[in-house]
Amino acid sequence: MTAWNEHVSAALLGTERRDPPVLAEAPAETGDRASRLLDQAAVLTVRRRAGQLPASGAPEPIALAPVEDAPVVPGPAAARLRRILSGEQIRVLPEWLDAAARHGYRVPPQSLPDLLERGRGDRSLRPLIARAAGRRGVWLALRNTDWAYLVGSGDDPGGGPEVWETGTRNRRVAYLTQVRGTDPGGARALLQATWAGEPAPDRAAFLATLGHGLSLDDEEFLEAALEDRGKDVRQIASDLLARVPGSAYGERMAARARACLTPETRTARGRRRTWIRVEPPRAHDEDMARDGVPFHPSGSFAPRSGGAPVGTRAAWLREILARTPLSTWTELFQLPPMEIVCLPISEADGRDVHIGWSRAALAQHDTGWARALLKGGVMVDEPEALGDLLSILPEAERDTAAADLIRWVEGRADLLRVLERVPGPWTGALAAAVVAALTLAPRDRPDRLTRQDEHQITQLCRLADLRLDPAAASRLEGLEAAVQDAVTELIATLRFRAEMSKELI
Repeated sequence: MTAWNEHVSAALLGTERRDPPVLAEAPAETGDRASRLLDQAAVLTVRRRAGQLPASGAPEPIALAPVEDAPVVPGPAAARLRRILSGEQIRVLPEWLDAAARHGYRVPPQSLPDLLERGRGDRSLRPLIARAAGRRGVWLALRNTDWAYLVGSGDDPGGGPEVWETGTRNRRVAYLTQVRGTDPGGARALLQATWAGEPAPDRAAFLATLGHGLSLDDEEFLEAALEDRGKDVRQIASDLLARVPGSAYGERMAARARACLTPETRTARGRRRTWIRVEPPRAHDEDMARDGVPFHPSGSFAPRSGGAPVGTRAAWLREILARTPLSTWTELFQLPPMEIVCLPISEADGRDVHIGWSRAALAQHDTGWARALLKGGVMVDEPEALGDLLSILPEAERDTAAADLIRWVEGRADLLRVLERVPGPWTGALAAAVVAALTLAPRDRPDRLTRQDEHQITQLCRLADLRLDPAAASRLEGLEAAVQDAVTELIATLRFRAEMSKELI
């Protein structure tokens, strides 16, 4: 009988009837038999567990983490990252990751688990994490399924051509985008080979990659995609075709648009001048639907000034103009964009025409038309449409144009809608305009602010804290702000960002 069995028997019969054996390695006896039984049972339990072999044999060895090329961030930056991940100024994390990757640094290994866990709940962080995590980040992600999103979430999907055959949708999109950058025709051929067997959501995601290196060579494939079963696929195909110069799609849209807008000579006060006569489409047909103009465009329910809804015909007009090559109008009117946007149009139709042109300028990335629409001042009552155009201006012009637009708009609500569309950093004239908006009370209520005013200023501070140039903090300090608490928090964030930037240089 083993020592363990003897102790079990003593426990079952009772220590009064059977005395448990004495173990040499047991602690010295200090109590009665029952205490000795329990102490020795604990010793035997530890001895049994310590000598037990794993049921499945030896564990598989883990490959060593790969050697890194990029250096880790400096010590002060690493300490700041730990503070950010612990919750201090967490909203600046994307800026920290972007700056670290831009300067050729990587995240310290000690912070990778917390950072990867943060990316698990925030999908927008994943591409930034992929750029800054280094090779060790991917190595770590491969050992935890919760972090597997990191593989293929950056610019490099990892792996070779087999990624297109066996990878996840995100990895395949990344791979197709990568191939598209060097071999547009090869990427299109890859997609054509598997197109028929792909589910609709995947077809839409893959088709969108053709926006990189888009050319007339893609026209035939995109025209076929207009007949696709998936609504999103058809919409993406029509949006891409609208960006292809010289396409048959553009010619079809131009023909529709020229039927809606025609030059007309009128005499006013003895002066002959060209007007734009507007006739929105009277009917919707299958050809329009195939080319991406829905029967009920979302714009047909958008409020116009005065609260009236946009009519369906006006919405069709906007959709057609947005998909028409802008060269159509310079050829038709024989004028540069600035003069075209200033041509007189009836007030009832002018807004729809200018919004259609602004959407076309945005889709076609036409800086000349964007500049004309912004400087022409023809859509002062459509600040969001103009705000979108700011993103395609050259960086050297963007801040000044945004500052001019801010001076045009009325009320802080419009100001917020414009600034939401302006990427940071806000510097120069734009920074000065934002600082002025934060420090001035309403013109018609210089003695007090309403709750709505306070809310809008607070929202402006929250928008500015990640976009305003940190150097603006010195201009805000000491000024009598409209909502002091919100401005104080803004100053703290700007100071935090300034110190963060210095540590990553």
